[in-house]
Amino acid sequence: MTLPSSDFRNFNLKQQRTLKKEHTDPVAETTAPEQAPESTAETTQTAEVTPDLQAEVERYRDAALRAAADLENYRKRMIREKEEAIRFANAGLLEKLLPILDNFELGLDAAKGDEAAKGIVSGFSMIHRQLGDFLQSSGLQPIDAVGGAFDPKLHDALGHETDPDQADGIVLKQLRRGYRLADRLVRPSSVIVNKL
Repeated sequence: MTLPSSDFRNFNLKQQRTLKKEHTDPVAETTAPEQAPESTAETTQTAEVTPDLQAEVERYRDAALRAAADLENYRKRMIREKEEAIRFANAGLLEKLLPILDNFELGLDAAKGDEAAKGIVSGFSMIHRQLGDFLQSSGLQPIDAVGGAFDPKLHDALGHETDPDQADGIVLKQLRRGYRLADRLVRPSSVIVNKL
């Protein structure tokens, strides 16, 4: 059995009206007007709490900004410390090589006066030069102290001598060479300083 389209529409409208009536809750209709004053009271209460909430929001925002700044500072410090660790990783090894280099230089200076060992001295001089080049390529820089002003940050004064031709506080002799690794002092120069 098929209904004409107009009859079908009328049937549909009647069915929707009965469904609406069945699902309407008379209790909800009576309580709805009572809820309106409560929402108005909540609005005024919210308006009263807003300055307190605003202050709390500002406090949390400030704490979040500080935490973000602390994290950024920590990240930068870790990067800087990592770079320094890489740059000065060989400092201990280079520092332990310095006494060997000193003894090598002392041996060469003592052997230079012997004519019989001239060939050996020239060979060891080449080795000494290679070792010095290696240390310089590793970042180790010698401190030349003779003729310069005494600097307690770079020099270790072992004694005083008097030379009237030089100014007071000038380094006259260097007993042991000092070294720097980049901007860090590895070993101070042991020197004799002029004192008038």
